[in-house]
Amino acid sequence: MEAAISALLGEPIALTSAGRTDTGVHACGQVVSFTTARIAFPWDRFALALHTRLPRDIRVRDVATVAPDFSARFSALRRRYLYAILARPLPSALLARYAWHLYRPLDIAAMRAAALPLVGEHDFRSFCGTLPENGNTVRRIESLTIEPRGELTIVRVAANAFLHRMVRTIVGLLAECAMGRRSPESVAAILAARDRAAAGVTAPAYGLYFAGVAYPDGYDSFAEPPMLGSCPAE
Repeated sequence: MEAAISALLGEPIALTSAGRTDTGVHACGQVVSFTTARIAFPWDRFALALHTRLPRDIRVRDVATVAPDFSARFSALRRRYLYAILARPLPSALLARYAWHLYRPLDIAAMRAAALPLVGEHDFRSFCGTLPENGNTVRRIESLTIEPRGELTIVRVAANAFLHRMVRTIVGLLAECAMGRRSPESVAAILAARDRAAAGVTAPAYGLYFAGVAYPDGYDSFAEPPMLGSCPAE
């Protein structure tokens, strides 16, 4: 993206992104910002021009000019992720890159009970892969919901910010509770342990979607992943 924008504008461009993801994670609501001297560029045609320089799996949905002090990362109020699980005996070829396949049915009630202690402001060290540079592992989860959608189960998480592999580790723990390998009552102790080993498995990257970012002016980049609503789990 940086190379494409730099070539289009004819100057070096450095992007600031709203969030980072692991290799294999999808994004349908990523936001980036940059500064440029090309103020007079026809921004209404920027996305169309940029698409000719981008690979087919990267697309721009919207373009806007913003205040000089705006930062896609630091101006964000909250970020939202989705995680897709396909729980049934046989896997799906069409969803192989887009949902985590589990062979056993999920106890949704247990999954929801396990999610409750995680909502609010907590030290999420037990759910962090690599520590942030400042060492601060306190984050505030605003909502954590589990939504059955046909054969899929969608985990939705909104927070002020996330730690490295935080969502994937949370989903891994919820799945273990949903399959009876752990009890929902154990989650509070896991959270209090502040030990990554206590939380167990990390869900694979390909089921995760960086779904949206909200800002103080009311803009929200959230978008539902189209493959989860229209792709049949044959």
